Amino acid sequence: MTESSMTSGEQTHSGFVAIVGKPNVGKSTLLNAFLGTKVAPTSPRPQTTRRGVRGIHTSGDRQIVFVDTPGLHKPKDALGKYMNHEVHSALADVDAVVWVVDLRHPPTDEDQLVARQVRELPKPLFLVGNKTDAAKYPDEAMKLYRALLEGRDADLSDTMLSAQNNPNAVATLREQLLEILPESPFFFPVGPASDQSREQWAAEIIREEAMKKLRDELPYAVATRVNRWTEREDGLQRIEGEIVVEKNAHKGMVIGSGGKQLREIGQAARKQLEVFLDRKVYLGLEVIVIPGWREDVEALRELGYE
Repeated sequence: MTESSMTSGEQTHSGFVAIVGKPNVGKSTLLNAFLGTKVAPTSPRPQTTRRGVRGIHTSGDRQIVFVDTPGLHKPKDALGKYMNHEVHSALADVDAVVWVVDLRHPPTDEDQLVARQVRELPKPLFLVGNKTDAAKYPDEAMKLYRALLEGRDADLSDTMLSAQNNPNAVATLREQLLEILPESPFFFPVGPASDQSREQWAAEIIREEAMKKLRDELPYAVATRVNRWTEREDGLQRIEGEIVVEKNAHKGMVIGSGGKQLREIGQAARKQLEVFLDRKVYLGLEVIVIPGWREDVEALRELGYE
């Protein structure tokens, strides 16, 4: 199938597919691979994804709306509760579910938590064993994950792949998902790969780079937002954003000695933005303190977690 716009009156198929799993199994990497572009942040750290990012793939008369969910886990604060709520909301109204597991390890308590959420869902379920290229015993691990779904009555398929390094396997899985979509009008116009605003997307790129640079627990106390985006006549994109932390001590750690840490975060984010925008970018970053923002419902709302 080839991507095209549909003419009026043609029958179309469209639906939502949730991508779920515990933290740090490669859900966002798989989403980006499905779309062939980057719409979700990735990081070696768990819980990089905080909100249900929607990625849109249109092929001929079929459109999948992928919902990349945060890793399901036992929450420690209001932000964690919000993230789990995003998962439950996604599962409540989708046409199929992709459960991503990490074949480098046997199932954990968090995997069992996910299994309990998806086992009884009356919707097609695709069990995706990820990171086969780094797993010593992928077949044995996959059997253990399948066992968590024993007794399931609804449709179940499974596959093993590396979301980062197996584009053909990812494309095959995407075709299988396209084939099961119900008859429905498209939910989004043909073209955009995500329902995020450009400001939300850029803020997530900035947060991804901050998470990579910062150590220990600090990355989880960091949020980002873009307050202003302007374009000059010569094409330069001027983006001004904020990195939000909970404590004054955290502010100093993000800025670093002589501003070095903040410069490195900004330079790395700017390079990513320039690659995806194919434009020169000026990125201005400021670090601000919102005390206890992860436990403050109003602050969470202001930062886009609602």
